[in-house]
Amino acid sequence: MIPHITVKTKDLHALIRAGSIRVGGNRRLKIYGTLHCTSGKRMKPENRVFFESEEEAVGLGYRPCGHCMREQYKVWRSRN
Repeated sequence: MIPHITVKTKDLHALIRAGSIRVGGNRRLKIYGTLHCTSGKRMKPENRVFFESEEEAVGLGYRPCGHCMREQYKVWRSRN
């Protein structure tokens, strides 16, 4: 997990291009989603974190976003 406030914009873009970052999340709400999610783009940088994979996010206790990851969210919801 990489907190947004600890990485410079230039370095962040390089990590995304390199494939080291694939999903983003909200640290306070424990929600993860795609990097293109409109909900994720509106959150405060101090709450934003990045993950290498969905598995990493789930392993840290995050749940899928109901907007950009509807199918994964439905599966998660049915289990909880």
